Amino acid sequence: MSLSSALSIAQSALLATSKQTSVVSRNVADASNPDYTRRIAVVTSTAPGARVVEIQRLANDLLFRQNLSALSAWSGQSALYNGMDQLDLSVNGVDNASSPSTAIANLQKALQLYATTPSNQNLGTSVVDAAKQVVNSLNSGTQAIQDFRTQADSQIATAVNDLNSLLSQFQDANKAVISGTRSGTDVSDALDQRDALLKKISEYVPVSTFTRGDNDMVITTKDGATLFETVPRSVTFTPSSGYSAGTPGNTVYIDNVPVSAGAADNTTADGKLAGLLKLRDGVASTMQSQLDEIARGLVTAFAETAPSQPNAAGLFTWPGAPAIPAAGTLVGGLAGSISVNAAFDPSAGGNPALLRDGGANGAAYVVNTGGASYADLLIGYGNKLDQPMAFDSSAGIAASSGVSDYAANAIGWFEGVRQQASTNADSKQALAARTAEALSNDTGVNVDQEMSLLLDLEHTYQASAHMMKTVSDMLDALMSAVG
Repeated sequence: MSLSSALSIAQSALLATSKQTSVVSRNVADASNPDYTRRIAVVTSTAPGARVVEIQRLANDLLFRQNLSALSAWSGQSALYNGMDQLDLSVNGVDNASSPSTAIANLQKALQLYATTPSNQNLGTSVVDAAKQVVNSLNSGTQAIQDFRTQADSQIATAVNDLNSLLSQFQDANKAVISGTRSGTDVSDALDQRDALLKKISEYVPVSTFTRGDNDMVITTKDGATLFETVPRSVTFTPSSGYSAGTPGNTVYIDNVPVSAGAADNTTADGKLAGLLKLRDGVASTMQSQLDEIARGLVTAFAETAPSQPNAAGLFTWPGAPAIPAAGTLVGGLAGSISVNAAFDPSAGGNPALLRDGGANGAAYVVNTGGASYADLLIGYGNKLDQPMAFDSSAGIAASSGVSDYAANAIGWFEGVRQQASTNADSKQALAARTAEALSNDTGVNVDQEMSLLLDLEHTYQASAHMMKTVSDMLDALMSAVG
């Protein structure tokens, strides 16, 4: 081997080692970055010497797709569960203290106490006050639900804007990947950026991807709507300024395809948008319907009756009074419009003794004609709160029950849904964590491994440097001999 060949080999070895060292150092520097994928410098032998051929990025498409799916499921479930916690506190209060069920139980106690001493009108006033608390619970619960739906609507609008922004950023990253691939330069950083944006996008909607020539990527939703193909597709939504009971929410569109909240029950959702849509149009709307059914049951249970006369609204009234709502049929928004009949309310000039005697709707409805100790009507009202009646199954509770039991069942329904949502959130969080860990173990940086590799490269560098020094010494000796 000639001295010039030996020198060339030593120089190429130093250049290769320098490039490898640079790659390893970059790996170590970004070891804590969850969006960084480990690089390796692939070296090949030449004649003579060695050179770096390319830098490879250790991606795992299968694990990455699984992680995207898990992130989407966790994000949707988290939005759903957190929203349920907020909704429960707004409507039912701490430990259900402000729930209709608690208020109805207090009303029953007041009725029972009044029935023991029907001549005591102070106890009658207490019943009216308890009825006002029931009405307040239903009215404020309705307002809280509709305020929650308005807030969820605003969050949907924000999420749509964020998603459009992410798609725009994805376009820039995708262009960098395509341009670098065509020119033959290293696109690892651009690929990392593109994958990081994909993770963020998957938190809003579940995505599927495929890669075309020049590493060009196309993104679709799992429902088949195109999110990105060369350019971002528009995600559109028109927010509402406010909600009332029964008002439908506007739809989110991706490339003019409506986004579905999911076909499963109220405890599952894929992606933040689906979770918010389920909260706004599923959980909250069902909760409103149950409040409306409680209100209808109260109007019915306290209706005044008389021979040959239609039943008429009594202690509880509504905009359709004096008629009472049709049996077993949901009246949307009734919980927000129910009120205490002024005929019974002393503060409005009414007489609470009408609870004992009847007659709020005229003489035909008078039951007691002078007995101060008459309690049958009061006892009857208390019993009617426990007597089974038909409720509309569209409100989510199909079983026939009394109003008081129905109010308790409404809390049970919500707690059951929330508990299932919590369980799903925990399991999907665990799945997201496991897939992220598996992806990191396969494509991430192990600092110990990189430091060991750096030590090997140091030895290689020393050997190459020693070889160059030896060649240099030999050349010096040759020059001296010639001189």
